[in-house]
Amino acid sequence: MSIDVESLYRDLHANPELSFQEHRTAGIVAGHLGDLGLDVQTGIGGTGVVGVLENGPGPTVLLRADMDGLPVLEATGLDYASTATALDSDERQVPVMHACGHDVHVACLIGAVEKLAAELGSWSGTLVALFQPAEEYGNGAQTMVDDGLFAKVPAPDVVLGQHVAPFPAGWLGLHPGVAMASADSLKITLHGSGGHGSRPETTVDPVLLAAATTMRMQGIVSRELAASDQAVLTVGQIHAGTKNNIIAAEATLGLSVRTFDESVRAKMLSSIERVVRGEAMTSGSPREPEIALEEHFPLTVNDPDASARVTTAFAARFGADRLIDPGAVAGSEDVGILATAAGVPLVYWLLGGADPGLIKNFAATGRMPEDVPSNHSPRFAPHIRPTLAVGIDALVAGAMAWLAE
Repeated sequence: MSIDVESLYRDLHANPELSFQEHRTAGIVAGHLGDLGLDVQTGIGGTGVVGVLENGPGPTVLLRADMDGLPVLEATGLDYASTATALDSDERQVPVMHACGHDVHVACLIGAVEKLAAELGSWSGTLVALFQPAEEYGNGAQTMVDDGLFAKVPAPDVVLGQHVAPFPAGWLGLHPGVAMASADSLKITLHGSGGHGSRPETTVDPVLLAAATTMRMQGIVSRELAASDQAVLTVGQIHAGTKNNIIAAEATLGLSVRTFDESVRAKMLSSIERVVRGEAMTSGSPREPEIALEEHFPLTVNDPDASARVTTAFAARFGADRLIDPGAVAGSEDVGILATAAGVPLVYWLLGGADPGLIKNFAATGRMPEDVPSNHSPRFAPHIRPTLAVGIDALVAGAMAWLAE
């Protein structure tokens, strides 16, 4: 019986799960893989699922999809929109949404496995279909590796995958070399001396310290890096205080830092620490600030030779006019950990998911309208058609570039 991939996608979208909580999704995935005749292993790295299909001698190709949703309140208005909530890692009740398209990734990989399983006479080798938890934490791939992934399933000769992105559905984007930024999430705790809001002179105000630190850090990219270097520093969270007339005792900042070069990353982290400690000293903070690295995504680096092979396969399947080179993008991924752990090439491409009607404008300008929702937006809603069909065929074409040798 053929899998209704569109219905599967709608179901996954309506029932997202947070990182390391993807139990329902993992169960659905394992059921489909088993029905398609794959040897299935579950619970790798917590909720990871891997299916293996051996089909004679030849290369081993690993196709990867991530499964987790995000703590975002959906505002798409879709009839299959998520109304789910869950407890996050801090035991807070939060809304949950597939705001990054991992539901697209899962549905496309299931569809690709179904096609490859139905065409055993056209290829030879081993297919490894890997469904990864907790990409949004940046450690789901590493957790699977640490749980003995490549002792449990065949080590691949290449790792392939894709990510839906806000450019027109029907197009694919692939960039050889550094394709996605590394990302670091930092939590900074700034210490003050609390007191009554009417007597600030008796306190050290951590809110003022947090504001000064935030402003000063914005000068790191604009004034400390060369124009040829690339980096992004975002202060995504500031927390302090409980009441308007109370000066708090501490404030916390949540930072995201994106870089495309290890030396630039080192400079950014060093400069952040210098600014934070300097502002704390200037403010008379009673204690040294605390700087904690909470998440790290490595650079996503596409192997040039393997990328050329996939590009050739895509051009043959979709036409060269449907392929773009998006350059290095500031988004981040942990898929490269799988390739690094196996010591093999990685090819990771972008899958268009926005309104196909924007193709002409996109082709002419290379840009999308600013009101097109991007990943992590509460309005992010990939078009089902032709996104799923192209995503399935892209995974099949990429895999066949090795398996059909």
